[in-house]
This record gives sequence, structure tokens and C-alpha cells, in this order.
Amino acid sequence: MATAQDQTQPQRPAAGDVVVSARDLTRRYGEGDTAVDALRGVSLDVRAGELVAVMGPSGSGKSTLMHILAGLDTPTSGTVEIAGTEITKLGDTDLTRLRREHIGFVFQFFNLLPMLDAEENVVLPLSIAGEKPDKAWLEELLEKTGLAKRRSHRPSELSGGEQQRVAISRALITKPTILFADEPTGNLDSKTGGEILDLIRDSVDTYGQTIVMVTHEARAAVIADRILFIADGLIVKELTGASTEDVLTVMSSLSS
Repeated sequence: MATAQDQTQPQRPAAGDVVVSARDLTRRYGEGDTAVDALRGVSLDVRAGELVAVMGPSGSGKSTLMHILAGLDTPTSGTVEIAGTEITKLGDTDLTRLRREHIGFVFQFFNLLPMLDAEENVVLPLSIAGEKPDKAWLEELLEKTGLAKRRSHRPSELSGGEQQRVAISRALITKPTILFADEPTGNLDSKTGGEILDLIRDSVDTYGQTIVMVTHEARAAVIADRILFIADGLIVKELTGASTEDVLTVMSSLSS
């Protein structure tokens, strides 16, 4: 018989399973002489329980890559699989269902609904789907993210860090196969950003959450298991166990 603690734990793919796979992704915007190739043949795998950071100079294609992996944009060519489903050919209805069942999002500017309180924002993905949250899991999330005593406050009554904690809780409430984080500390001060990075790392270590994070900050990238560096639409380098100095050295070389 399952204990209450067992019921709060997300059901994850087995550690090491490939949950996101991209092959030969290209993305071209425009035509003819004005065409811009944001991606020029990117392939990668992301495994369950892994935190992957994506870095690169401005205009390198890192945000385009994340949007395509998450099904928010369509590649010009190439394929993406999430949890064994090839998503690039799905219709809108099936893609919406897949996002709801497998994908969580955390964005730089939080994207909270101002008329809802913190708890209502957290459970919004379930409310939209006509589902009720697992109360034990909701309570654990609110406690873990430090929102238990702020649950009835609206976004305007919360600090930037608290709003991002709401956004992270909202992304985790559905126990997604993969969570995409787009510059999650980009709108926060250094101290608050550090707390958010601790929370992101903890969601991997404690719950086995799989995360792909786009960032321009070295301090954010170094919490990752792997860092992928993109330049001119290609993955040009990969680091594991990198220090801040390692990241800054690579970024300096790419920028020059």
C-alpha cells in the first residue's frame, strides 16, 4: 500500500532514458537573399533526470532551439521526439495534448495571471485541463518553494523571486517529462537568482526532474550536468563539470 509520501513523488521515466531527442534540426526564416538560418543541423539527446544548459552569443539560435524542442516552433527540417512521440508532424490538438501531458515551462518574465492568487496560478495547467491537483503534491511543492504562507497572495503582492517560484511550481505541478526554462534568472537580482537556481537544481536532485535551461549567465550554466554551446546555429562545444571560469572562457571565444 502506497504511503502519503509515495503519493507525492512524481512518476518519472527511468534515469538514463532518452526523453527528448532531436535530429538534424534546421530553421530558416525568410527566403532568398534575406533568409536567416537560425539552426543549421542540430542533433542532441536529453536523458531523464538530467539538467542541460544551453548557452551562446546573442542570435546564436539557443532560444530557437528551445522553442522547437518544446513544440512552440516548427523546424524547417529535422525531427524532435518527446517521450517517444515525434512531435514535428503533430496537429494542433495532439500537440496541445502532448504539451499538457509532458512539458512544463518557466519563462524569464513569469507569465502569471494577475487576477489569480499564487495557488491558483500554480494549479492553472490542471484547471485548464479540467483536473484537480493531488493535494499532497501541491502542499509539498508550496512548502518546498517557500510559498506555503504566500499561497493566497496575488502576483502584485509578491516579490520577483516569489513570482518565479510560483512559475516553477506551476511548471512542476503536472509532473512533466521535461521542463524548459528560458532565462529563468534573467529578470532577478543576484541573490534571488541564486535562490531560484538552487530550487531548479533541487528539483533535479530530489525529484529526478529533467530540465533544459537556456541562459546567458555563467553562474546559471554551472549548475547543469551538461552545458551545450551554440554558435551560428550549430552546437560547437559541450562541457561537463564546468567552472564559471570555464564557461566564461568558452563564451569569450565564441563572442570574438
